[in-house]
Amino acid sequence: MAIKTLTHVDPFDSVRERGSAGVFGMWIFIAVVGMVFAAAILGYLVVRFDRPPGAEWVPEGAPGFPPALVLSTAVLVVSSWTMQAAVRAAREGRSRRIVHDLGITLALALLFLAIQALAWSELWRAATIGSGLWAWTFYVLTGLHALHVLGGLPPLWITLRRAQAGRYGPDDHAGVVRCAMYWHALDVIWVVTYLALLAFS
Repeated sequence: MAIKTLTHVDPFDSVRERGSAGVFGMWIFIAVVGMVFAAAILGYLVVRFDRPPGAEWVPEGAPGFPPALVLSTAVLVVSSWTMQAAVRAAREGRSRRIVHDLGITLALALLFLAIQALAWSELWRAATIGSGLWAWTFYVLTGLHALHVLGGLPPLWITLRRAQAGRYGPDDHAGVVRCAMYWHALDVIWVVTYLALLAFS
């Protein structure tokens, strides 16, 4: 039965039920984000292979992808691990550990973006977005992912603040779970995107 007051109607019977509904909503959101990136990668492949015979894809003298991308990939993978550690801590009721792991995840997310910016800067000196479709697709795909990482920072910060206030525990930690779901999705999407760029360049 829904919980009603004079100013609020809660359609859920319990905190656990509300959390489960939020997790389901996050699955739907992740599916939408996944379709956006699937379409972007498919568009990249179409542009990559729908070319006249003998036409070069990588411009002559292009430097290739910046080595910094390997480091940024490792950083993102580690951030996914620390995010999952925060989920485990929440399920076990270890409040300080939740804050610790979420804080590290946030720091790694910022580091990832900083390294991506460095990689962009390094490539930009040799190939701007107008240098050809090879460079254009790189900037669009990596930029699209960076925007989604940026979009994940405010929820991550809010989750961290709530953890500092002791809002999460074994019976109520759906906020941490939803944050982790999105972060893992970004991790998988980046790895797939990066491998596609490497494999078909």
